[in-house]
Amino acid sequence: MSYTRRDFLKASAVGSALAAHPGLLQAAAAKPKGVPIVIGHQCDLTGGFSSWGYWCDKAARAAIQHINESGGIAGRPVEYIVEDTESNPPTGARKFRSLVQRNKADFVVGSVHSGVCLATTAIAKELKTIYIPQAMAEEMTGTQGNRYVFRVGSDTYSQAIAGAPWAFENLGKNWTFIFADYGWGWSHFNEHKKVLEPLGARIANPIAVPLDAKDLLPYLTKVPADTQVLYSIFFGAQSTAYYTQTKSMGYDQKMNRYSVVCTHEAISPKDLGGASEGVYLLEYHPRQLRYKDTPHNKRFRDLMDIDPVDGKEKTSNRIVAGSHHWAVWESMFFIQKAVEKGGWQAKQDNLKFVQALEGMRVPESFEHPQGSKYIRAADHKAVIDFKMSRIEKGEIVVKHPVFATQIEKAFAPRIDFTKEAIA
Repeated sequence: MSYTRRDFLKASAVGSALAAHPGLLQAAAAKPKGVPIVIGHQCDLTGGFSSWGYWCDKAARAAIQHINESGGIAGRPVEYIVEDTESNPPTGARKFRSLVQRNKADFVVGSVHSGVCLATTAIAKELKTIYIPQAMAEEMTGTQGNRYVFRVGSDTYSQAIAGAPWAFENLGKNWTFIFADYGWGWSHFNEHKKVLEPLGARIANPIAVPLDAKDLLPYLTKVPADTQVLYSIFFGAQSTAYYTQTKSMGYDQKMNRYSVVCTHEAISPKDLGGASEGVYLLEYHPRQLRYKDTPHNKRFRDLMDIDPVDGKEKTSNRIVAGSHHWAVWESMFFIQKAVEKGGWQAKQDNLKFVQALEGMRVPESFEHPQGSKYIRAADHKAVIDFKMSRIEKGEIVVKHPVFATQIEKAFAPRIDFTKEAIA
């Protein structure tokens, strides 16, 4: 993919940020040389997830520039190629093929759209290419996964384990799920049902909303009157419509509204005029700096040019996709570590890369600002910390942490990819 003026301006902005923070670069790094390692990015630059895709692309560019200015990967330069999924599964799958077959990508970091990623996992195996999707549907590292697919962030399985038991005890026993009618929404419903029903929760019939629905009123009227917890999964304009319309219908007074932060990602509560006030959200990385004011996270946020409270880009009105863009950033450094640990030189060394990444543990660092974590060998899922948060006075306020050690036993592998051959 050829670079446009927009690409040049983005790269220049990242370069300026790095120049303004010289401590981000390793001192006296040798200039990388040799055949470039090509990392592709199947990114949602336009369409429904474009507000997230902007931040994922920005994080990726910054990570690649930092790697190249710090000596490259195993002394080799890294070439970054991005393709736009248009937030559309068929397009995203086609763009993955383009990255691998036309642009010769050695590794591909994937979309935040579950439909795109679910359409791609089998292609990654077909094309023998390591794929690190950013979307949340459990199935990508579950029943529809394979040994070429890894997860750096969280998924619907870990999110249900991390949040649902607390919500059951504190928010209510009668649950209704309303969600966008595609893989991500159904994955949330199915994973939460597995956790809630053994606890004794009563779960109403799910309400699946077409992706093109602009008015949610016909679907919201189906919510049973005895609902105590209303769990939603929407993004972008539909999420805004959900919060606005549930508020106007008085649901905020009749029941607890609960979700994952994805439904408020890249959206400021202040811009909704109080429509989402009181909503509980499970965060994967707090939007406000004060809830993770560590040196490494602060340096990462400074590089991304993020306001400490609202999560707003200082040079624009964009709200950070703060629970997702960090995983794109970290994916680049997981690739670096696995290449260097495993001695990977080309795709014929994929097994060395996979074995190096399976079970890899990393401490919190500038390269891994979200926190310490590891990639399980069996199912390639990341084991990470969470935050249970609530919207109060227009801010996303962390109420309590949920540490990986608290959920690890219940979040057990369901599959073992290490038994699968790889070429």
